[in-house]
Amino acid sequence: MPDGNITYQWRGSFVNDEIHALHAEAFETRLFDESEWDWVEQVTTYSLGWVVARHEGRFVGFANVLWDGLVHAFIEDVMVEASLRHHGIGVGVVHAARGGAQDAGCEHLHVGFEDDLRAFYIDACGFEQTLGGLMEL
Repeated sequence: MPDGNITYQWRGSFVNDEIHALHAEAFETRLFDESEWDWVEQVTTYSLGWVVARHEGRFVGFANVLWDGLVHAFIEDVMVEASLRHHGIGVGVVHAARGGAQDAGCEHLHVGFEDDLRAFYIDACGFEQTLGGLMEL
């Protein structure tokens, strides 16, 4: 378990190599490189904000916050390093994202998730259960 020395930074800096490694681990995908997917450019261009979590300077967590330009924010890509999961870092990342969205004037934070993550988002993070839908394009 981490010693509690976790920092959460709204719109924190990160480099593509570290987020590509975390993304590959979190979503069990191949390791992309910057020429295929430039996370830094993506979030600075399109996102309301994002949260970077670090443990002793090491990049261990992330969440991306999108928005409609008004009052609705949407949390995506919540990731925590596998060896540090189940120690509250994911909840910390989500709460920091909530704070950043609220400070930006948003009134609602939305999240979509699969059933196996219900306990995390509803019970641990405090989201309310709502109905939603998904259409594959």
